[in-house]
Amino acid sequence: MIADILKPFVPTLKTAVDDVTAFFPTGLILSVAAGCVEHQKYWSAYVREFIGTILMVGFTFSAGKWFGQDDITIAWSGHAVGVVLADYIGDGQHVNPAVTVSMWSLNKCSYTEAFVRIAGQMGGGLVSFPLFQFASEQLNLTPFGGPEFSHENNVDAFLSEFFASFLLMWVIYILNWEFHFGKFNYIIKQTLTAVAIRALIEFFPTAGPAMNPMLATAWYVFGVGTNGEYPADTTHYFVYWFGPCVAGIAAGITYIVLDGNDKLFGAYSLPIGPLRPKKVEAKKEKKVKKNKKE
Repeated sequence: MIADILKPFVPTLKTAVDDVTAFFPTGLILSVAAGCVEHQKYWSAYVREFIGTILMVGFTFSAGKWFGQDDITIAWSGHAVGVVLADYIGDGQHVNPAVTVSMWSLNKCSYTEAFVRIAGQMGGGLVSFPLFQFASEQLNLTPFGGPEFSHENNVDAFLSEFFASFLLMWVIYILNWEFHFGKFNYIIKQTLTAVAIRALIEFFPTAGPAMNPMLATAWYVFGVGTNGEYPADTTHYFVYWFGPCVAGIAAGITYIVLDGNDKLFGAYSLPIGPLRPKKVEAKKEKKVKKNKKE
């Protein structure tokens, strides 16, 4: 009886739901839902990744499109400034699933936090491309592009993304954990990061490069796919997700072998390493040598 009463209202409700969801990019609702896991324990991380991703896309993709089209020096300089500004304003988020996976492998974040961060990155990416497309149309500016590759060249595309991502992880490790540039540490390390990213873009162009799974898939959904569809071909995920994420874990393993201060995923000790003596051991060694001299 209750079903009979409600039945005439269901089509109206469906239309209303369809109209509301049409405003949201495909997958955005699931992205936001993922940010609420564990009683919103990682909600702040989700929001920072979401906003940081929008800033990163806006500041870095505008170089060579909105300005610097005819001057490569201006475009590259703008890209470098964009990398620094996006990180500074966005409060230093990962904005890259491969980086998050690498941090997870080094036990810098838990699996759940990594999951939420990646959801935030994807949400930000899904919003970014249509948002900046709209801005381009309103301001009569050149629309953004995105990473793509030829399916006939998928092996080279995979290797390109793998090695570019592996090297990117090491750039992050070295500039953030190995070096300190004194009073101007932040601006120097971020500028060097921007230079390294630009160099990797030039050296590994086969698949864009993306060096960031979120960018590749978010661009496909908006810029390449039809009607907001996700890639149906597994090659996309093999090149843009499997390659960079495995590279992130591989880079994490090599850093553990060098440093020895972390366990893989916080649980597994590696049978080799550390190649670098621990600080305590190094101090003891120094003391022994000093005593011998005396």
